[in-house]
Amino acid sequence: MGQPGNDALTDFDRIDFTAHGRSAPVYRLGTGPAVVVLSEMPGITPRVADFARTVAGIGCTAVVPHLFGRDGHDPRAGRVPAVGFVASTVRAIVPACISSEFTVLATGKSSPIVTWLRALAAEEHERCGGPGVGAIGMCFTGGFALAMAADDRLIAPVLSQPSLPFAATPSRVRTIDVDTDDMRVVENRCARGDLSVLGLRFQGDRMSPSGRFAWLKERLGDAFTAVELPDASANPDAPGPPHSVLTEGLIDRPGEPTREALDQVLDFFRERLLTT
Repeated sequence: MGQPGNDALTDFDRIDFTAHGRSAPVYRLGTGPAVVVLSEMPGITPRVADFARTVAGIGCTAVVPHLFGRDGHDPRAGRVPAVGFVASTVRAIVPACISSEFTVLATGKSSPIVTWLRALAAEEHERCGGPGVGAIGMCFTGGFALAMAADDRLIAPVLSQPSLPFAATPSRVRTIDVDTDDMRVVENRCARGDLSVLGLRFQGDRMSPSGRFAWLKERLGDAFTAVELPDASANPDAPGPPHSVLTEGLIDRPGEPTREALDQVLDFFRERLLTT
């Protein structure tokens, strides 16, 4: 994990994308088939940007839409990094929780912003080419990548520590924030062999509970691959309990379980998007 500091994102091309009445900045980097990188809370942090750079490095176009928070802001840059991270997360999550764009507590319902994300994926597929589009959602956005797969152009969804709906009750553990009809489309694609789904979490993560992955395995069968890492494998310098597998919790050294998980994600994108 690098030194704290904001990321100006100057190596990314910034455009404004408008669809379904929503306009927001989108950051692009690289060439090749598109992978939509959906940031976790509190936004497009330097660690999220670094993950996008890694995706671009394998020969894909990383497409990073602004969803919430301050783009490029490092929540750990203050005098007390853990306090800064919590404060930044609260500042981002409170507006998101009351926004009509996001579904936080309801079960069996996709967030309205997914419609905009599908339009973005369709646009990027047209622009970048390739067999389809990949997407990775993290934490608050984890389930968005699965909901996007109701569109056949989305062929490589990754769910990293999917946290919605918040697991406040047992009924909200064994579910995910995807519409019933959309989930049926995803299940049918998986049953036909048209779709594979990759999920990642730390074993003790209560925000992304084990019951959610067990439920996904029941619904998607062998098409769902669950990567569940020991909590002790998380970066000890990360703020809070082990949660963010590919960003804050990553130890980017060969042989580390989190690095192996990152490599598995990159291989997933290679196998599905970088076909000859």
